[in-house]
Amino acid sequence: MADGRLTDRPAYVALVGAAVLFGVTFVVVKDAVEVLPPLNFVGWRFLLGAAALLLVARPRGRAIWRDGIVGGLMLVAGFGFQTEGLLTTGAANSGLITGLYVVLTPMLAVAWNRLRGPARLNPQVLVGTAVAFGGFYLLTEGFQPEVGDVLTVAAAVAFAAHIVFLSHLAHRHDPVAFTALQLAVTSAGAFVVAAFKEGLETPGADVALALVITGLGASAGGFLLQIWAQSRVGATTAAIVLALEPAFAAGTAAIVTGTALSARGWMGAGLILAAIFVVLQATAGEPEVEKEATSPH
Repeated sequence: MADGRLTDRPAYVALVGAAVLFGVTFVVVKDAVEVLPPLNFVGWRFLLGAAALLLVARPRGRAIWRDGIVGGLMLVAGFGFQTEGLLTTGAANSGLITGLYVVLTPMLAVAWNRLRGPARLNPQVLVGTAVAFGGFYLLTEGFQPEVGDVLTVAAAVAFAAHIVFLSHLAHRHDPVAFTALQLAVTSAGAFVVAAFKEGLETPGADVALALVITGLGASAGGFLLQIWAQSRVGATTAAIVLALEPAFAAGTAAIVTGTALSARGWMGAGLILAAIFVVLQATAGEPEVEKEATSPH
């Protein structure tokens, strides 16, 4: 792999599939956390996904355990904030605000690169960031966001960090085992926090379908596709394709729930999506910051 362009079609298709799975499940999660507390839902959802993948592959070696634990903790933060945020923000808002990770990914990649030597941030990325926060202003009714909106921004930061992390390490590990370990760590972390914050609860039949859809679909399926793809392409390429996620989230929310954003909200959504593509256009021709390697898988 010589650069970050979309030259690997299977990886491109896998990332599109991941974006679809991540995006369409926002509505499912929104409904489920009104029945089962958010961190409990995250714990059970990721436990189901991890169990399914562990039937296929087991993590072996110290390196995969170290990297899997770190990646899993990032996912605990991301999904903990995102799922908690869905209590006080809509599924469409959550999906679009989560999409800010696409803007944040190049910034965190530069920060990572600076740990190893000089690096600079493309000025167009700064422009894109300003446009994105303009969109956030409109989407949250003039910087009067719900608590859920702020929590979702924190989730976006965690997801951006996870993408940069994977761009450096995914090619080193078996994708199924690496995904399973991260899902297991996410589940364990969510249950630990839930024990202190919410109390542990057993899911009932009313959330069983939501757990199957999100656990096997978005968690096991979506992250397996993403992690496998990121063993073949870099952070910028992954961000380009995963930018489809907020569009799928907003579209699904409108179709399933019959609710739509206000005119102001659609303007904000448009600015966020525009910012995403400004940043992607600015970084598409730049070399990837991660160590390039051909996937052994």
